[in-house]
Amino acid sequence: MLKIRFLFSAIVVCVIILISRLYMVQILDAQTYTDIAERQHTRPTSNLFTRGTIFFQKKDGTRISGATLQTGYLAAMNPSKLESPENVYTQISAIIPTLNRELFFARAGKTYDPYEEIVKRLSTEVGERIAALAIPAVNVYKERWRFYPGERMASHTLGIIAYQGDNFGGRYGLERYYEDMLRRDTQASYANFFVEIFLNIKDRIARSDTAEADIVTTIEPSVQAFFERELEQINTSWSSDYTGGIVIDPTTGEIVALAMYPSFDPNNFQAEKNSAIFSNPLVENVYEMGSIIKPLTIAAGIDAGAITPTTTYTDNGFLKIGIETVSNYDRVGRGVVSMQEVLNQSLNTGVAFAVQKMGKDTFSKYILNFGLGEKTGIDLPNEAAPLVQNLQSPRDIEHATASFGQGIAVSPVAVVRALSSLANGGTLITPHLVSEIEYISGARKKIEFPKGRQVISPQTSETISRMLIQTVDSSIIEGKIKIPNYSVAAKTGTAQIANPNGGGYYNDRFLHSFFGYFPAYDPEFLVFLFTYHPKGVRFSSETLPVPFMNIAKYLINYYEIPPDR
Repeated sequence: MLKIRFLFSAIVVCVIILISRLYMVQILDAQTYTDIAERQHTRPTSNLFTRGTIFFQKKDGTRISGATLQTGYLAAMNPSKLESPENVYTQISAIIPTLNRELFFARAGKTYDPYEEIVKRLSTEVGERIAALAIPAVNVYKERWRFYPGERMASHTLGIIAYQGDNFGGRYGLERYYEDMLRRDTQASYANFFVEIFLNIKDRIARSDTAEADIVTTIEPSVQAFFERELEQINTSWSSDYTGGIVIDPTTGEIVALAMYPSFDPNNFQAEKNSAIFSNPLVENVYEMGSIIKPLTIAAGIDAGAITPTTTYTDNGFLKIGIETVSNYDRVGRGVVSMQEVLNQSLNTGVAFAVQKMGKDTFSKYILNFGLGEKTGIDLPNEAAPLVQNLQSPRDIEHATASFGQGIAVSPVAVVRALSSLANGGTLITPHLVSEIEYISGARKKIEFPKGRQVISPQTSETISRMLIQTVDSSIIEGKIKIPNYSVAAKTGTAQIANPNGGGYYNDRFLHSFFGYFPAYDPEFLVFLFTYHPKGVRFSSETLPVPFMNIAKYLINYYEIPPDR
């Protein structure tokens, strides 16, 4: 009984001590601990923002960070303890001349708030200088944020991270497509034990994701940089609305470079006035692509056995199809010409004739089999669905216009996929930007895609390649751009831009495109270029062949591709 009384007494004493201690903490010393809480109103190191890295990959396998993390500091103040906002502003603005005065005083005026940020993303040097001022009620805290070392490089491929409502994460490009892998514990808590007790700040619960990983892309940074300079030059020279392109391995589907101009700096995307610049027209838009569709039409006719390169027809400059008429770009007739000349001179009447020879149903079957009626599956968000309903039309004229790339609208990446089949022996590829995933667990996963369906025979692939080589050697700028000792297969494209208001097409607005692959019989690269509404010029033969050859020569030299003829 004595033991029980002793134990009970001990418990009572402990309770009294705890209550007394709690009274002292919450009542007598409340202000002291509140001050401590306010001073600790920060992101602990373990809760700093973190996210997976996106790597570029040089030709020798060396990895370069395309999207990573940068560490620095942020400065914050306690307005309720701030004695002289004017003096504080004077001291800090002497270190940071760009400090926004109006915004600073607006935040300093929130005297009911124990925490207001003054400026974020400070370098270590600047952060330490502010800390050395030892201003009461001003603290400097460690911070980490998303950083893109290349600035504008590959911005449409990388994308950005930003808030959408209360959710913070990838919004465009690879940042969005691979969000579940790149995302980490992004809830950088501003509260700790003291804050929870005394300031009633809501807990933030971090998300756990077993798929967390870094990603390694197929983008080669040197090629990407050169490619972007060429695109900028095209856009500037012709005052185009925008210009873009893709460099791809037509056999594997690995994209070595993908870019749009104008671009943006994802480190400072808030500076952009129009959010439309963040979208990627190469993937998210569809266009009537014009004459670069003609090689697909000719290849379909050859593969179906309806024509050969030497098949001829009489070109009068126009072709009657029912009550409709298809005309060449210049409405000039060439007399008796072969299918080779159809490509050389880009004759609309010739590809329409090829459709007549194979039949519109066969033609439509081939075009859809080339993948132009479906999405490619590229690992970028918001891939656009094609508009190819005209291929289902019973009207012959719809198939005739589709044969030279008008009346059907597809994304540039879908066209690149289809054209790659001409180069690689006749199979469809899956265009992609990520080659490897490295999980935080240490596991690695190589991204490989099975061989796609056979859309034309290897023999047809070789035949159309031979025809496109002749087009380069003898016709595009009269053969002046051909590369000695290298076979290059290529084709220009000029398409009228549809008028969304009055229907029909603009008479003075065009989409220029160009594609080519090399070495033609065993290609390592296919390059696609397009420029939207170049000014003061009508045909793509005037805008894109020279930049294409600049890119081709760069790739040949950079990768030390041996001559093939």
